[in-house]
Formats: sequence, structure tokens, C-alpha cells
Amino acid sequence: MNGEIKVTIQNELGSINFFHPQSNSLPSKLLFNLAKEITQLGANNDVKVILLKSEGDKTFCSGASFDELIAISNFEQGLHFFSGFAHVINAIRTVQKLVIARVQGKAIGGGVGIACSADYTFAVKAASVKLSELAVGIGPFVVAPAVERKIGKAAFGQMTINATEWQTAEWAQKNGMYADIYDDATLMDEAINVLIQKLLKSNPEAMQHIKQILWEGTEHWNQLLIDRAKISGKLVLSDFTKQAIQSFKAK
Repeated sequence: MNGEIKVTIQNELGSINFFHPQSNSLPSKLLFNLAKEITQLGANNDVKVILLKSEGDKTFCSGASFDELIAISNFEQGLHFFSGFAHVINAIRTVQKLVIARVQGKAIGGGVGIACSADYTFAVKAASVKLSELAVGIGPFVVAPAVERKIGKAAFGQMTINATEWQTAEWAQKNGMYADIYDDATLMDEAINVLIQKLLKSNPEAMQHIKQILWEGTEHWNQLLIDRAKISGKLVLSDFTKQAIQSFKAK
């Protein structure tokens, strides 16, 4: 019930596959382990490209664990909890390898943040997206820099303010979150393999420079994302937020 992360290295491709029985939600332990695995693959000389994916076919990632969220009782716990996605985003940002994401289902909250943090994201047409944080009394503060960087402030504002509505995969592609979308996972996986084989034949030093260019201007994110986590860490302790989360879980 705690979920798991599987890492494989084959033919210079490092693959990370995460799973949690609750719609691939990510509690703190999984988030910190995910960040660690991304960083380790980034430092591994036997790896040229990183593929990030999850198990199942309905949900890529449903974001933060509500069971853990509702158990937060003080600011320190809140900061630790919301720092989890900060560490994952910063791990993707700082590794000197291109990170490809495979989004085979819906992405919610932190899952949107991961999809936007990847350097190139594939998705199926069923992979709708939603930033639901405001609906439970918080806000997508930690993932906001990654999402806004990829889709722009206007589209980010649309998702954030209209927090209960799904946006389609076509909408996500139009706004830059998804690079390519496919009718089903089989077609998506074929396309992923084609791109990865091209990248594995590419110059690693050139790809490293491309990575640096893609993330120019984010050097302050180590502190920025933690500062954002502090906002959520305080909000989650409010009576308003606790009641909103309880109501959400009761649906």
C-alpha cells in the first residue's frame, strides 16, 4: 500500500517507473525516493536519456497523497510534505540528461507539475489535466513555476482558478504541456521508442548544452520552490483547508 519505484538501465536508457495503488498518488516517501533516483540516473555515466513513467492505464499521477495531507498537524510536517514535489522538479531540472515523460492517463496537481517539468512529454488523448489545489483550500504553489514555464501564465491561471474542471489532452498540447499526443498507449510507446533511439545516437555533450538552455533562468528555483512549499505548509493547517479536504475525501 506504500507504492514503489522501479529503476532499470538498458542500452543507455534509464527508466523510472512509479506506482501507488491510490491512482499513482505520491506520498512524501515516494517523492523523495523519486527525486533521489532521478538524480542518481543523472550522475550515471551508463545513462544517456531518462524515461519517467508510471504503471496502470487510467492515471499518470493524481498528485499528493490526501491521506498524508490530512494528517499534517504542524508547519514542519507541512513544509516537509510540500517540499516533496519541489525536490522532484529540481531533480529533473538539474540533471544533465534529457528527461522524457510518458503520460498514459490523467494528470492532477503534482502530476501536472511532473508532466511540465519533463524536457519532452508524450501523452495519450485520454490524458486530461487538472490543477485541483484551490478546490481544497490550498493552491498549486510548488508546481506553479514548472507549469507556468511550460504553458504560460494565462493557461496556468485558467487551470488554477477553474480548479474543478478538466482540460483535455488537446488543450494541454496546444498550450505546450504535451509535445505529442496519441490515440492509445501502443502508438505512444512506438513514438517514444523512435525518439529515444534517436537521442541515444546523439552527442551527449550537445544534449547537455540543450538541457542547460532549456532551463536558463531557473537557477533560483532551489529556494523558490521551498518558499512556495512554506505557503502551502501554512495553508494546510487552516480550518478552512482541513474542512475542504474532509469534504473532498467524502465525495
